[in-house]
Amino acid sequence: QVQLVESGGGLVQAGGSLRLSCAASGRTFSTYGWFRQAPGKEREFVASIRWGTGSTYYGDSAKGRFTISRDNAKKTVFLQLNSLNPEDTAVYYCAAALSRDVGLRMVIYDYWGQGTQVTVSS
Repeated sequence: QVQLVESGGGLVQAGGSLRLSCAASGRTFSTYGWFRQAPGKEREFVASIRWGTGSTYYGDSAKGRFTISRDNAKKTVFLQLNSLNPEDTAVYYCAAALSRDVGLRMVIYDYWGQGTQVTVSS
């Protein structure tokens, strides 16, 4: 049974950092992505990584502040969040796709985690 389990969310002050983790069980996927959804807003792309090549892609809100990475042995994907501001407050979701893709679109993902809350106070 495939499971994606996120962790690492929490409450942080503006300017602070958090590191989110996404542990996959059951199998390894070709593409992993992070998305986020703030109250009253649509879910948006944050970052993605190709498992085989390590190629990474970022949404505009993440460029220069967030870093996606992977640990092959632990089958875990990380999202390092730096220089956080209140606009980053959202539930962050990890997703995994069987196909090799840039990973910008939600439709390509086969599995989703339950989400982890990130709250940034001003």
